[in-house]
Amino acid sequence: MNKVIVTCAITGAIHTPSMSPYLPVTPDEIAHSAIEAAQAGAAIVHLHARDPNDGRPSQDPELFRRFVPAIKEASDVVINITTGGAPTMTVEERLQPALQLRPELASLNMGSMNFGLYEMLGRFKTFKHDWERPYLEGSDDRIFKNTFKDIAYILQSCSENDTRFEIECYDVGHLYTAAHFLDRALVKPPLLIQSVFGLRGGIGAHMEDLMHMRRTADRLFGKDYVWSVLGAGRSQMPFAAISASVGGNVRVGLEDSLWDGPGKLAPDNATQVRRVRSIIEALSLGVATPDEARALLNLKGRENVGF
Repeated sequence: MNKVIVTCAITGAIHTPSMSPYLPVTPDEIAHSAIEAAQAGAAIVHLHARDPNDGRPSQDPELFRRFVPAIKEASDVVINITTGGAPTMTVEERLQPALQLRPELASLNMGSMNFGLYEMLGRFKTFKHDWERPYLEGSDDRIFKNTFKDIAYILQSCSENDTRFEIECYDVGHLYTAAHFLDRALVKPPLLIQSVFGLRGGIGAHMEDLMHMRRTADRLFGKDYVWSVLGAGRSQMPFAAISASVGGNVRVGLEDSLWDGPGKLAPDNATQVRRVRSIIEALSLGVATPDEARALLNLKGRENVGF
């Protein structure tokens, strides 16, 4: 298929509300931003929730229930619910929204890792909420826990829901972990492998890193996977361009980068989707529709979810 799947990650758990006035926080803001991103060309929206009072990351299923039905009603976009949540949460807490809402797609991290956000304190000095600074400062001594037992727990818990997974790989070893769970038949092809570059604690954001991840995935999975690339921060659009040019798919969104160019905050998620769409179309490629993404990823269909 000469089409590129665009995933848009709407809010995430990395950035804090004081970093950008455009970061969606409330359920209405998250729903509105996701719908706009879909209208701009995103086939998949990757969703986290936040406490609407202070913007801190939350995996309360009731918060997800306040925006995922509105997105589904307004758009045929594929809804992808995180099981990553935030590194401060237990795996049981992180699992609940995907377990209860039974989406077509959920994210799944492939390994424990250091997850350093503290360097953002060099750019951002003042904060509106008292949780923000400690959340960033504490990341220099924080492990994002995703053990083999944790991964199996999520996969086995969701097995009856027919939810498939955006398999997030922050380093080459995570690809081997995905292959391990494929061998155990806890995941089924085609795998959606989301290679993540440029986060402190994971693989870097260099062309050689990207191609090493691609070569390794090709060797491990052959034709049994769909490859997508996420470049954090300033590497977002350059890595999206490289991925699309070599036959991959792309992820953008305010979860991964707050910016729309040097020193310019992106005013919404749709702006980043439109920018990456212009890159894709300049490469004489098309943007996949949600139904084309469903077919390529063998998803169960929007009528078979729990919301």
